[in-house]
Amino acid sequence: MLVTNLSGSHPAFFILVGIPGMEKSHTWISILVCLMYTAALLGNTVLLITVVKEHSLHQPMYIFLCILAVCNLLLSTATVPKTLGVLWSLSTHISFNGCLAQMFSVYFVFVAESAVLLAMAFDRYIAICDPLRYSAILTRSVVVKVGVAALARSFCIMFPAIFLLKRLPYCGHSIMPHTYCEHIGVARLACADISINIWYGVAAGFLSAGLDVVSIAMSYTLILRSLWGLPSSRASPKALHTCGSHLCVIAMFYMPAFFSFLVHRFGHQVPRHVLILLANLYVVVPPMLNPIVYGVRTRPIRERVAHLLSLGVSGRGA
Repeated sequence: MLVTNLSGSHPAFFILVGIPGMEKSHTWISILVCLMYTAALLGNTVLLITVVKEHSLHQPMYIFLCILAVCNLLLSTATVPKTLGVLWSLSTHISFNGCLAQMFSVYFVFVAESAVLLAMAFDRYIAICDPLRYSAILTRSVVVKVGVAALARSFCIMFPAIFLLKRLPYCGHSIMPHTYCEHIGVARLACADISINIWYGVAAGFLSAGLDVVSIAMSYTLILRSLWGLPSSRASPKALHTCGSHLCVIAMFYMPAFFSFLVHRFGHQVPRHVLILLANLYVVVPPMLNPIVYGVRTRPIRERVAHLLSLGVSGRGA
């Protein structure tokens, strides 16, 4: 029987219980999450300030990197404060609409960040395979259009998920074994068939991250083909080094996401507390490591950060 009640059976709020089975470790987990969140805030903020202040870094590659840093900040900030409140037993309640807003924010940022990684792969492709036309192709207006397109696609993909959850009856079920709201986690509390939600999640993942990964793979295949034919023996390692940071960030972003996606649907033997713990680490580990990867592997950023820090130290000394 199809249930069509759209509001009468919605709970006023959900109760987030943290990580079931690991209640005794909540304090230690919260300390770890808090430290990584602080590092993510500091690292991405320093990266943004560095690129904004240094005019020589106002290039498409670094602009995309700034957008990525903003996505990192939004992703972790949308989840971690509530997670810490739950783990510290300070704020375990979240309103129904607040839960949907958090869920939308998390997936909206995820899809947008995936698009930014694709744009960065295209940037590397143009820089290596067609360097003479780089400035003509990746103009400032093009970069702005790419950013707007990424946001528009993310909104169009994730907005229907709100209505898919609102249409479900929950029959008084309000206890959620998690630290923040996820689409399937909320849907599983419903007392109705959630097949549409499951298949929509699969389709949304394919239309966003799935297609982006295929496009990124194609970009790097073309890059490798171009590097293979370079005459200089020193050109290939140098060109590959410019892609190394991006590939590291891609691996940190997509591998945990696809692992979680597959395990949620096919890995029924994986304990629930492991999945919830991984979901919490996913929203802080990549945001924490991304600025470190780019800061260490990208010499212009590394030099400018060191310069800004030296100015700050000398200013305090004066």
